Amino acid sequence: RKLEEAGCRVIYGLNGYKVHSKLCLISRKTDKGVSYITQIGTGNYNEKTSALYTDLSLITGNQEIGKEAAEVFAALLRGETVEETHLLLVAPKCLQNKVLDMIEEIQHVKNGEEGDTGIKINSLTDKVIISKLVEASQAGVKIEMIVRGICCVKPQVEGATENITVISVVGRYLEHSRIYRFGVGDDEKIYIASADFMTRNTVRRVEVATPVYDAH
Repeated sequence: RKLEEAGCRVIYGLNGYKVHSKLCLISRKTDKGVSYITQIGTGNYNEKTSALYTDLSLITGNQEIGKEAAEVFAALLRGETVEETHLLLVAPKCLQNKVLDMIEEIQHVKNGEEGDTGIKINSLTDKVIISKLVEASQAGVKIEMIVRGICCVKPQVEGATENITVISVVGRYLEHSRIYRFGVGDDEKIYIASADFMTRNTVRRVEVATPVYDAH
């Protein structure tokens, strides 16, 4: 009510989908058009959990990321989900399938090249992604995972998951960030995200993962 009284437009999400993304977009009109500053994070805007959880946040002036973030907000205003993206991974329609495609890409180890991926999440229960990870392991892809909670993959099973390792980090702070890494060297792709690899995140929520381009 205070936000609305101050002139803000408050949207209460979509029918059938929880909006779980952590996204802030600052739009500015300039002589050259609209300019964007985008913040995409892995954690909530919550003063209590910010002192207890470890999370990651990207603030970027990349205009292409800003345009796609603007489309996420526009879709929410229309009561719709994003149908297609080029840079961001946006659930429920443009995250799971793109993760599967990137895992598929690094299976070029079949041609004698190096394949590698790293995943840090809270939970792993999405059967479609699990099947693709097992397939990648069988192709020789090295998969290193940090899974804080439930994990429905048994690593080091000969003929299936011998190239998969899984650990859980327990420390003073709750490990809450999600990181996806695919490939090595110049072909490496890194994302930070709000989504775990659970179907409730990958296909039944609005989630956003952003690529991280700057090594610093």
